[in-house]
Amino acid sequence: MSIIALAADHRGFALKKELLDYVRQLGFMPLDLGTNTTGRVDSQDYAVAAAKALKDGKAEKAIIICGSGNGIAMAANRFPHVRAAVCAHVTAARRAREHNDANMLSLGADFLGIEVIKECVEAFLKTDFQGGRYADRVARLTALDPKKL
Repeated sequence: MSIIALAADHRGFALKKELLDYVRQLGFMPLDLGTNTTGRVDSQDYAVAAAKALKDGKAEKAIIICGSGNGIAMAANRFPHVRAAVCAHVTAARRAREHNDANMLSLGADFLGIEVIKECVEAFLKTDFQGGRYADRVARLTALDPKKL
């Protein structure tokens, strides 16, 4: 059974709690990386926790949540092994997997309804990377070197 890490800041806490059960219903094993409070925390800490879970092999994919989905994704994408996609509809989530081999789904708890979120989560978790011409794209993305700017 694939393990899916879930991490959220205080704005995404309630949504994360709901998604833990939903991920289980979809046939995956959720790994709760926090936060476990509505008290203010920094989303970067939870992006790091999710990135570490992927790097250490503790999770195959991750779902990260903050108010907009943007801040936590920006932090997660600082790590070269992370390909976090902010998705606000099911087609974006599906394409993030098919074309870019996204390994993190970033959600905005303040802007999306639960049905759209569930559609995005299911598409993200159940869609395979297409490979082929998209494999070259992912390889080029992985090879980007900020020292060459």
